[in-house]
Amino acid sequence: MTIAHLLRGGASLLPAVLLLWPASAVAADKLSGGDTAWILTATALVLFMTLPGLALFYAGLVRASSVLSVLMHCFAICCVASIIWLAIGYSLAFGDGGSWNAYIGGLDKAFLAGIGPDTLSGSIPETVFFAFQMTFAIITPALIVGAYPERVTFPAVLFFSAVWLVIVYAPVTHWVWGGGWLSEMGVRDFAGGIVVHVTAGVSALVFAKMLGGRRGFPDQVRPPHSPGMTMTGAAMLWVGWFGFNAGSALAADGNAGMALVVTHISAAAASLSWAAMEWLKFGKPSLIGIVTGTIAGLATITPASGFVGPVGALILGLLAGVICQWMTTLVKQTIKIDDSLDVFAVHGVGGALGTVLVSFLALSTFQGLGLAEGMTVGKQLGVQLIGIVAVAIWSAIASYVIILIARGLFGLRVPEEDEIEGLDITSHGERGYDL
Repeated sequence: MTIAHLLRGGASLLPAVLLLWPASAVAADKLSGGDTAWILTATALVLFMTLPGLALFYAGLVRASSVLSVLMHCFAICCVASIIWLAIGYSLAFGDGGSWNAYIGGLDKAFLAGIGPDTLSGSIPETVFFAFQMTFAIITPALIVGAYPERVTFPAVLFFSAVWLVIVYAPVTHWVWGGGWLSEMGVRDFAGGIVVHVTAGVSALVFAKMLGGRRGFPDQVRPPHSPGMTMTGAAMLWVGWFGFNAGSALAADGNAGMALVVTHISAAAASLSWAAMEWLKFGKPSLIGIVTGTIAGLATITPASGFVGPVGALILGLLAGVICQWMTTLVKQTIKIDDSLDVFAVHGVGGALGTVLVSFLALSTFQGLGLAEGMTVGKQLGVQLIGIVAVAIWSAIASYVIILIARGLFGLRVPEEDEIEGLDITSHGERGYDL
């Protein structure tokens, strides 16, 4: 008798069907081909954000003599992060931590143990969820590259990125998305305002402070060598961010569609408000300025993208272009920390801004999708602030310790003559341009 005959026999035969049918076939009934196809696509889009998007965005902002070093940093971090995510990162973030589960996952999923082609995570294969989350683990330490270009040793970059991923990124991911203590409190971070942008932004500020400024900082720093390259990278980031935010719905549904729409609106609004601020202050809007505004808008909408509507996105974008630009001046000119490519001001501040304002902009008054059951604006705001502050403190302390160890093991800063000549030739034996 076939399965089809048993099914036609009526509900009374269902237990026999379940006994005869392999477990993988039963599980396959819950698999959504549409969701799987979308998350596979989103995974490729998020990797596209780092390679080549972020790499080109950052490379255009440095001197011509260090352009290859920035590309090398981004590419090498991608490779290192991928292996660490497979070995222990994914398991620490999304595994079962037992009695420690509020703070960290266990090692039950190390090297994808027990996870096969038929293992599901919701409506998609867990291998696809693993890969999607891996691209987040890649881009987050790569964002920090913007804090230390033109003057850092390559071994220190590799060591810091690898250890930081295990000590900072994986635990924070577990706190927010893996069932940890912030998740239990009800923190809202749809696609990484806290997990990605606050961790990277704060850590970048610490790294820049400990490393020291570039030669001539703050008044005699060379301008970006290729604004066109930076614009190309920014355009790739904009496109890739659709996978970042809309993919975080983990389904091909209306929530993903709205996340895509608000992501685009926020990026456009922030680009214009940043350019307008430059126009008012300096009389000329710059290409570097408008595309930096784009990234600020994208970072700011990230935590809120699954909870707000178009009006909320417009508000977030307009605020991001103004506030993040003001923070770039504060950090470099007032505090005098050479966060060279504005990681803290754009990503850290932008991610925190969106995380805080989702408490208000999720309301239907702003076309938002509403607060969680039992939550008020005040209560949600308190939870969001706790999440930001706790993650910022942990990121700062852990990064400080990791950088101290890196300095002791490898040295943190290249010799002055290497910095003058450029890291392309002194650290990697190549030149970006034959001039």
